[in-house]
Amino acid sequence: MNINEIAELAGVSRATVSRYLNNGYVSNEKRDRISKVIEETGYMPSAQAQMLRTKKTGFIGVIIPKINSDSISRMVEGISDILSDKGYQLLLANTSNNSKEEIQYLKKLSSNHVDGIILIGTVLSKEHYKVMKQISVPLVVLAQHTSDYSCVYYDDYGAAKALTSEVMKNGSRPAYIGAVADDEAVGQQRLNGFLDACKDKGIMVDDDHCTNGAFRIENGFDSAEKLMKLDPTIDTMICATDKIAIGAMAYLKQAGYKVPEDVQIAGFGDSLISKVCDPKMSSIHFFYKTSGEEAANMLVDAIENSQSVRKEVKMGYQIVKVGSLR
Repeated sequence: MNINEIAELAGVSRATVSRYLNNGYVSNEKRDRISKVIEETGYMPSAQAQMLRTKKTGFIGVIIPKINSDSISRMVEGISDILSDKGYQLLLANTSNNSKEEIQYLKKLSSNHVDGIILIGTVLSKEHYKVMKQISVPLVVLAQHTSDYSCVYYDDYGAAKALTSEVMKNGSRPAYIGAVADDEAVGQQRLNGFLDACKDKGIMVDDDHCTNGAFRIENGFDSAEKLMKLDPTIDTMICATDKIAIGAMAYLKQAGYKVPEDVQIAGFGDSLISKVCDPKMSSIHFFYKTSGEEAANMLVDAIENSQSVRKEVKMGYQIVKVGSLR
């Protein structure tokens, strides 16, 4: 079945069928006849032919740092909802936190006919920017701030400062368990917010009361053990992610500390795991799904309106206070 046969069966010209398939003007009567023939025959227009006509593939590349992440899955859900509604298909590339893989996917996607790319970023290195400059399709960075490209990012510093200020209303000996120092948002901004909030309250935190490690539960467990053996008077722990906070809580319980009576604890992400632990984990809620929607809308707008204007959106946050705080 081809476009000429569709035209003959519907009793219209080939040009009319072409306009119908490309969302051009067709009278309601002819549109109904063409639609009926297409439905009855199961005709599918050639993707290659459409690409030649429109110069678009209908595919969007989305590069993610890891697939087993509650926050990433919510971002992808928001992206997927918008792209599906706009008629685009999503090509997902998981890098497993490997920066070299991230760079390779940027190269592969840009050279394999996608209409645009969303990069859910962690560490944006000089090599990243070198490759990104060579990309000819619109690009949006999600979860990191960059002054060079359109981006949707979180107020990591403001959230960490607000959370620490709230938690320290009932604490005096804080410690911080961080993650991936090279990560500007999670690694640096959250730590800086914590330190500045402590400074505002007249509390100077020693360097050895701030640890750093991977985005893993094990990091929280091992770091909490190290901190409490270093200083058993610690009464508050702020953790860079909920996973890390869950690990820290596991150690505290194992070591005989009561949460939150002896040590109160909080994380970031308001993830599913934070809602099922005992006590429930206090956390920062970032609007991950909404941020995915914002990034997808930003990208589609750039594609369909041929815009090269850089845009940025800083997302808000909420403090979720539950059982792990005094």
